[in-house]
Amino acid sequence: MNEGLERRGFLAALAGGLAGGAMLNAAPAEAQADKLTSSLPGGAADRAYMLTLLEKMASPILGRMARGRLQREWKLELSPTWDGRDPRVGYLEGFGRLIDGIAPWLALPDDTTPEGRMRSQLRQQALQSYAHAVDPKSPDYLLWQGVGQPLVDSAYFTSALLRAPDALWKPLDAKTKARIIAEIQGLRRISPPYTNWLLFAAMNEAFLLAVGAEWDPVRLDLAIRKFEEWYVGDGWYADGVHFHFDYYNSYVIHPMLTQILEVLVNTNAPFNSLEPKDRLPIQIKRMQRYAAQIERAIGPDGAYAAIGRSLTYRTAAHQPIGLLAWRRMLPATLPAGQVRAATVAAQRRVFADPSNFDADGFLTIGFTRHQPSLGDWYSNAGSMYIAAESLLSLGLPADDIYWTTTPKPWTMLLAYEGKDFQKDYYVSY
Repeated sequence: MNEGLERRGFLAALAGGLAGGAMLNAAPAEAQADKLTSSLPGGAADRAYMLTLLEKMASPILGRMARGRLQREWKLELSPTWDGRDPRVGYLEGFGRLIDGIAPWLALPDDTTPEGRMRSQLRQQALQSYAHAVDPKSPDYLLWQGVGQPLVDSAYFTSALLRAPDALWKPLDAKTKARIIAEIQGLRRISPPYTNWLLFAAMNEAFLLAVGAEWDPVRLDLAIRKFEEWYVGDGWYADGVHFHFDYYNSYVIHPMLTQILEVLVNTNAPFNSLEPKDRLPIQIKRMQRYAAQIERAIGPDGAYAAIGRSLTYRTAAHQPIGLLAWRRMLPATLPAGQVRAATVAAQRRVFADPSNFDADGFLTIGFTRHQPSLGDWYSNAGSMYIAAESLLSLGLPADDIYWTTTPKPWTMLLAYEGKDFQKDYYVSY
């Protein structure tokens, strides 16, 4: 009897202690939120971190390629399951994917700040690299013939020229422009499979249209029609007939489909497919919905779900968020301070381990460190540079509100701190 009373007394005391602790810890909600916000890095620190990451990715490639020394000095790491194709495809992968991610930043005007001086140098190196890329006499002439992979990475190569035409296309000399057009048109020999590869072919035709060269509307029409068929709802597209739960909506589908439609609208090209002017607003809404879901998948510590193939593309998973930020198209549900804090937290989390880069400064195969076993049969060190697509928001100048606004806790940080956060609902467009 006494033992039972003592036990009940202990449980009552424990309950009282827990309740008392809860009361002691219960501060006003606004004060708790302010404390959470104050713990987050500010916009200047976020931008400085991203610029460091950009320089770390860009300098080893552009510094060498501008001098025609990239292929001589970069021995590409290949996946343990490499399929045996010519490994030189990796140099186009590395340059094309890198330049597409940093193109908006290269397009910013020159200034005398350390950032401005770095941008001026890297922009000049990028222009020299474009010239080497298509000069048959250059040691860094890229592999445009013989294999299918160049169709993929030529689309990033041309996307960058569309993202920064004044910085990267217009300054090129006439011979280099003509060579680029000829190489891109020559890739029509490759018949793309009915997957996201349709968008690579269409992106190249959109580029040709934008620069006034001969273009093929059929390749554009096919990509637009098939992806409209493959839309599965709630912001997601299937990658072909079957839906794949991976990040290819981030790596390729949303950014390229949007850009293709924008070119068609901006050029007012004669086009009889699904009306681009009608499709573009819908596509942007779908990308906004998808971006909201991707933001919700960033955990309180910046970690995010390791799903699907091509995980070694790292933070390219967040390309649509950065794209919407750069284009000032973020939906109301994604405030600038929130998405900046979330995506930079993910970058800090992923790139924390020094082995993400090798001794020569090149990206390694891996997800959060050097993890070659995660490489797919098509993975090489050049493939990894699609991670630069997470740097798109650097295309906004340092004094833009995106960088000056107060950081805000992102969805899962709020959720796991016990704070109120927005509920999530399916969309029907």
